[in-house]
Amino acid sequence: MTSSRRTFGNRSARRTRRSVLRLRLSVLGIAFVLSLFAARLFQLQGVDASAYASMAQAEGTRTVTLHAARGAILDRNGVPLASSTDAVAITADPTLTTMHAPSIAAVLANRLHLDYFDTVAKLRTPNTRFVYLQRRVPSWRAAAVLKDLSEHQLTGVFTERDPLRTYPEADVAATLVGLVGASGDGTSGLEQQYNSVLKGVDGQATYVTSPAGEHIPMADSTVQAAQDGTGIVTTIDRDLQWYADRRLAEAVRSTRSDWGAAVTIDVQTGQIYQFSQFPSFNPNRLEHLDVNDVTNRGISYVYEPGSVEKLFTYSALADSGQVDPRTHIVVPGVYNVDGFAIQDDWSHGTIHLTATGALAKSSNIAAILASQRVSKQTLASYLHSFGLGSPTSVGLPGESGGILAAPSTWSDAQHATIAFGQGLSVTALQMAAGIAAIANGGEYVQPTLVSGYLQPDGSIQAAPGAERHRVISARAARMVATMMTAVTQNGGTAPLAAIPGYRVAGKTGTAQRVDPTTGTYAAGQRTISFAGFAPADAPRFMTYVVLDNPKDGSFGGTGAAPVFHDIMTMVLQRYGIPPTGAGPVKIPLQW
Repeated sequence: MTSSRRTFGNRSARRTRRSVLRLRLSVLGIAFVLSLFAARLFQLQGVDASAYASMAQAEGTRTVTLHAARGAILDRNGVPLASSTDAVAITADPTLTTMHAPSIAAVLANRLHLDYFDTVAKLRTPNTRFVYLQRRVPSWRAAAVLKDLSEHQLTGVFTERDPLRTYPEADVAATLVGLVGASGDGTSGLEQQYNSVLKGVDGQATYVTSPAGEHIPMADSTVQAAQDGTGIVTTIDRDLQWYADRRLAEAVRSTRSDWGAAVTIDVQTGQIYQFSQFPSFNPNRLEHLDVNDVTNRGISYVYEPGSVEKLFTYSALADSGQVDPRTHIVVPGVYNVDGFAIQDDWSHGTIHLTATGALAKSSNIAAILASQRVSKQTLASYLHSFGLGSPTSVGLPGESGGILAAPSTWSDAQHATIAFGQGLSVTALQMAAGIAAIANGGEYVQPTLVSGYLQPDGSIQAAPGAERHRVISARAARMVATMMTAVTQNGGTAPLAAIPGYRVAGKTGTAQRVDPTTGTYAAGQRTISFAGFAPADAPRFMTYVVLDNPKDGSFGGTGAAPVFHDIMTMVLQRYGIPPTGAGPVKIPLQW
């Protein structure tokens, strides 16, 4: 028994010693392996850190651009005229798509209507890991594309944030708002002029990818967030703009004019409430876009203003103390200057008109005779002060300054024709701003389209105030406004501009049209216009309408004046401007 116990105890001791030995060997083995890992880690982090980091970045990470959303363009009441919606760019890594390019291209051609062969070529682009397949794809459509590719186990196609520019009001104020090109920069209108404000700053994200190029959610990543653009708040009234756009389009079509423009300005602030131009376009549908329709004709096309310019001539005379509404002017049937015989639009012998009658009947000869009471230099100085010959700097690209020659170069004939609106060229906005100065008591206010900037926190930073300067005295402005009321009354050239219950001041314009190819007057062609404001004795808004090359025989009082009537009527109603109760002005037209 004792011998058996001793044998069993020896065996147990030997097993214990073997177990301890195995444990020690295991610990040594683990320590050895760990030392190898430590050495490798030291090599990676210390000796070859930069080299291996570069390899990792090249092979296991992906950097994408986070495109900033453009700031919105709003009307004066906060209605979006242009905004950015959620969308993505569809991209590819050609190192992952080359093998299955035909299959991937088939899916993209079906889902996105891309050209199959062009897409195959992009998917096989050599020496790059990034190509754009399509920009600004609505998120819901992109999701369908990725799902389709996933079901077919096709990898290497990705998405990145790429907001889509949309225009909720379609063609309303389209020429003013403008367009954004494929690069994401504005190419016309406010989109171009304020591109640096609207576009924001792109960011980027870098993250670890799997061998198939897929984002590993739990892996390290770095993100530099995009800074979205600042919005701009315009002075435009969307509803008034919508109505004026359609009324102008109707007039252009019915008169068969080449183009038309209509602008309404708050005479006290210079803010533009509507600036309609036709032809126009729908920025959401550019398949058949005529690039000419993108042009802001109201600031870039120049034309001779015709008799509306007489308002500036009579303003200069009134401010200089040379005429008042009852000044007598003897008007012959023909006036000869520098060998040219100038007549009025209607045949007459010698007639006796007051200054008011001369304006109401739009006598060219009377304007010439009256203008001779001031020098060429004086008249030119007033025209420049009213804004002719220089851009208004309204804040739109492509604005023309018109053409107004230096008075030192004027012949007697040129002095005569400029006095009634020929021999100089203007833009529609120049004329509107100048006439608004008369309505504003003689003070010119620079026209503006942007009232403020919408910050990311929702606050609005006011835009700088409009520049102002006095052109004529308040007394002279009242005299000219009084004379203008006779134009819309019986005996004037534009009774169709009259608005029941209101005293309306206005002036018609019908000018010969210059053929741009020859530089001479085109036979039978003219540019017609009408400018006015109401109530004439307490004006708040003025509206100017111009129609170029009408082919139905219209004149300023028959083609443009009715458009003014309808737009101004809506303005008065929309802004609750009541009649002043003043009756018609009773100044004799003849003496």
